[in-house]
Amino acid sequence: MAFPKFYFKKEVNELTAIIKNLDKKVTTVLVAAAVLQTISWYFTSRTFFHLNFFIELSNHSKVYLLEFFYWYLGDFIVYFIVPFLIIKLFFKEKIRDYGIAIGDINAGVRISVIFILIMLPFIWFLTSQQSFSLTYPLLYQARDSWNIFFIYELGLVFYLFAWEFIWRGFMLFGLKEKFGYYAVVIQMLPFVILHDGKPPLETFGAIAGGLALGILAYRSRSIYYCVITHSIIMFSIDLISTLRYRANDFGVGVNSLVNVVKQIF
Repeated sequence: MAFPKFYFKKEVNELTAIIKNLDKKVTTVLVAAAVLQTISWYFTSRTFFHLNFFIELSNHSKVYLLEFFYWYLGDFIVYFIVPFLIIKLFFKEKIRDYGIAIGDINAGVRISVIFILIMLPFIWFLTSQQSFSLTYPLLYQARDSWNIFFIYELGLVFYLFAWEFIWRGFMLFGLKEKFGYYAVVIQMLPFVILHDGKPPLETFGAIAGGLALGILAYRSRSIYYCVITHSIIMFSIDLISTLRYRANDFGVGVNSLVNVVKQIF
């Protein structure tokens, strides 16, 4: 029995040596991101809220503004507060080195404008598909009330700030020193995976979107431009989808554009 015991001990010793030689910062960033995303998925989701706070309202066709704010606040704690504490207490580094800074304004504004101008026509055609357009806003009541719509959108910005920080701040800048521009590709992977289950074109688009936002953060050295750009994109999707829903018009021509815009007034 000494034979298997010897090799087991040898493997453990070799694995221990490998772990000790790993870059502690890189390992912490990757493991923390995985753990935090898992916490978000199981404990700060709208599903968790339904099952644990509104059990009698388990019909998920009824969506309430309150559950979205639970989701937004919960993910703000998981995606921003916890990584913030890791950076300050464990890494003992400055938060501005993780994108909480103005950074390069020229690069930030220039790349943001280019990205938005490319995305807006794409959003117009994307929302012409009813299967996509009727998915947004996620809070369906927002389609029928502008008050609820803008409250929902304000909360979404709060959420997107934390979302951008975990991927384009904590992960990207946490890996930048070790991997350089490869960090842009690495942070894109979880971003795309978290779009699984959404309309296919949106999920495929998340590949380009994740890379573009990663480049934006990398070049500007800030997540602020990512937050603004991502918020404008999501607001445009929600607004155009809502206007199409109200106009019951899912065309792409000039007449449809005029008809949809009329719903604002």
